[in-house]
Amino acid sequence: MTESDRYDVLIVGAGHAGTQAAIALRQRRFLGTIALVSEESDLPYERPPLSKEYLCGERSFERILLRPEAFWRERDISLRLGATVTAARPAERRVVLSNGNTIQYDTLIWAAGGRPKLLACAGRDFRGVHTLRSLSDADKLRQDLPATERVVVIGGGYIGLEVAASLRKIGKAVTVVEALDRVLARVAGEPLSRFYEAEHRAHGVNVLLGAQVECIEGRNGRASGVRLASGHILMAEMVIIGIGISPVWEPLRAAGAAGENGVAVDIYGRTSLPNVYAIGDCALHVNQYAAGSALRLESVQNACDMATTVAKAITGEMEPYRAVPWFWSNQYDLRLQTVGLSTHHDDVVIRGNMAARSFAIIYRHKERVIALDCINAPKDFMQGRTLVQKGVAADRGVLGDADIPLKNLCLT
Repeated sequence: MTESDRYDVLIVGAGHAGTQAAIALRQRRFLGTIALVSEESDLPYERPPLSKEYLCGERSFERILLRPEAFWRERDISLRLGATVTAARPAERRVVLSNGNTIQYDTLIWAAGGRPKLLACAGRDFRGVHTLRSLSDADKLRQDLPATERVVVIGGGYIGLEVAASLRKIGKAVTVVEALDRVLARVAGEPLSRFYEAEHRAHGVNVLLGAQVECIEGRNGRASGVRLASGHILMAEMVIIGIGISPVWEPLRAAGAAGENGVAVDIYGRTSLPNVYAIGDCALHVNQYAAGSALRLESVQNACDMATTVAKAITGEMEPYRAVPWFWSNQYDLRLQTVGLSTHHDDVVIRGNMAARSFAIIYRHKERVIALDCINAPKDFMQGRTLVQKGVAADRGVLGDADIPLKNLCLT
């Protein structure tokens, strides 16, 4: 790289958000130069399979590529792989790389995502202690699996539970340690938490709730177990930390970008810095489906929809970001599809029979439907999405009657 490197649009981050921004720009016939800068050396790939099919060896790296290598070449999108941005100089319209070189831009899109949070305890640097965010993380984890029988997963969020399900599938003994009183406590209502807790226990996972980790025990530099605050030691050859991510935005923050726990953006994805946008996991935005609260959404949907909004803005179409949030999680034979944000709900309606493992949990706020968690219920997910989008007020008795299609409520 040299000081003369310059692109019309420079995108930092080659995950779902960054790649979709580049793709959307070309789809909108943007003819300027585009570069994707990634600190990873691999071609852009899907992240969700890392905790599921890729971890279990069911899908190869080639099968999780977002696009084949030729795609980027044919669309004249430069891939600058293995390059880390350490500083941003918005007044000069350039970024600084870890090797000291710089890249100039006309427009910068920050899509750097997040990095796994680490435990603040002794032993976290032992061999056999893993996080799971990148392909490199997944490969290191897979390399340790043949010599592993017992695994402790610290964190009962979606990543922790997905990893637990995958490892049980290949015969590992798994314990999930969650500090709160239920799994998925930060992202779901109690009925869904208790359902997943029961499912994991039924599949042989040892689920410990309200359990605080004191330290990770080790022998000869390798993890041998997890000591809890109670004094109990969980023996294990592998420890996986899944307690969330921290947004990567330090270069923008140092350059004066507004934000807290992420870089703040407006309804078009613009940061407070000139000619700088931010999208995806690191972007803090006011969301109409969160009662107007500012938050970061860590999902493929949010990454791709924010990317499209920014691509439109750059090409002259100012369309506010108003996408309905949705998520998914695959564990065992359970397909969870979530639409909307349930954090401010004041009522919960169970639709269908939870024992049949095909049902929906509907969240209301002041009688309006604001979110649904659908387990093996794709019709309710698709039809419920319209209820959330329109903020339909619906009777809880009607919502709970699985014989009444949710689409009927959109007609009233």
